[in-house]
Amino acid sequence: MKTIIKSRAVLSIILCMIFCAFSAGAGEKFPERIVSLGPAITESLYLLKAQDRIIANTVYCLRPAEAANKEKIGTVLRADVEKIVSLKPDMVLATSLSRPEQIQIMKGVGLKVVSFPQLQTFEQLCRQFLELGKITGKSKEAEKIIKSVKCRVKRIKKKTGAFVRPKVFVQIGAKPLFAATGDSFINDFIELAGGINIASKVKTGFYSREQVIKSNPDVIIIVTMGIAGENEKKTWQKFKVLNAAKNNRIYVVDSYKMCSPTPEGFADTLEELVELFHPGHNKEERKKIKNEN
Repeated sequence: MKTIIKSRAVLSIILCMIFCAFSAGAGEKFPERIVSLGPAITESLYLLKAQDRIIANTVYCLRPAEAANKEKIGTVLRADVEKIVSLKPDMVLATSLSRPEQIQIMKGVGLKVVSFPQLQTFEQLCRQFLELGKITGKSKEAEKIIKSVKCRVKRIKKKTGAFVRPKVFVQIGAKPLFAATGDSFINDFIELAGGINIASKVKTGFYSREQVIKSNPDVIIIVTMGIAGENEKKTWQKFKVLNAAKNNRIYVVDSYKMCSPTPEGFADTLEELVELFHPGHNKEERKKIKNEN
């Protein structure tokens, strides 16, 4: 009799454990209908292989190319809230540029909105990506990607640590002139690629051409798209007192790459910047390896 009671007790415990495990799994419901309000969020969802869950995004969500075919709900700064509500999403993923009043309206009608704050460092970029993986049920994928990206960045940092560091000016606006400061994650781009940010100590991003000329950067990076970037390049080329102008080291870089990267995109762009900051370094490395052999 005692054996039967004991067996039933053990069975009850096992059943309870199975039930609890099942309940926990059943309660873990991940969003199946997502509206993305930012290009980096959209691209990150594709990177996590969660693109099928995106039911709509902004007109600026153009990467990868397939993202352009998704339903559009306005811009990064001004979303069509009425349309978003009509789509009945499980979750809306917002950015620091999303309008607070629009977020409140969406929350007020019962939509779940997750907002990602403005990035200031590469580490924050990694943490946000891991958080995105967590809320979409893609934690393992996110962790694998971050591990790989951090290894790449570590290798780049080690390599550039031995290089002479050029003075760099990164321009992210023309009218008015705006610089990447020390509290932006673009500063991480500059430093990890082996450069010195001439605007790292500036409290605001507003910068004058006179300040740039005084600092005399070796490299100028213009972060913009289309004709505006090329016009700015021509303007800077007129200032022959600048090392960057004298040595033809003024470059226009796609704003998507610098301003809204995924973790993998960050590492890719970082490698491109190393080439711009330290031209010919790979040739020297190959020569060194050949001589050593």
